[in-house]
Amino acid sequence: MPELKILFSHQQIAARVAELGQHISKDFAGEQVVLVGVLKGAAIFLSDLARQLDLDATFDFISVSSYGNEKHNSGEVKLLKDVDQSIQGKNVLLVEDILDTGITMSYLKEMIMARHPKAFKIVALLDKKPRRKKPIQADYMGFEIPDEFVVGYGMDCAERYRNLPDICVLS
Repeated sequence: MPELKILFSHQQIAARVAELGQHISKDFAGEQVVLVGVLKGAAIFLSDLARQLDLDATFDFISVSSYGNEKHNSGEVKLLKDVDQSIQGKNVLLVEDILDTGITMSYLKEMIMARHPKAFKIVALLDKKPRRKKPIQADYMGFEIPDEFVVGYGMDCAERYRNLPDICVLS
């Protein structure tokens, strides 16, 4: 059994998600937003973030594959599920669990921008800058983390550990 070390407790996560919600609510005051969650990892973050928004918000989801069942990004992104609604002319907040190499996020940004949203912002719970291969940044970021493999709060290793309330380093 691998060892898990808590990097961020569920209390720290909740406090930061509340701060992000306040910041986003202020930036988009009086506007409608579409939260587009990147499945499966961002589902828990999106649901907690949505409850912190004082905005007219709808949800949609997108699914891509770049890891498979491995710990390392393959460098190839494959669209598995597209959004269900038109995002043209809408304020789109792409909600991601972790901004890592930037390969997946660059792919998604290019795809969404081609659909002409009114505004496009990236919301990432975690930012792992040491692994960045593409020059992309989150507009709203929860925590910067070292180059460690993390699980919990929606993030997995071969589909395990998503249900952990804390974000943990998997050794």
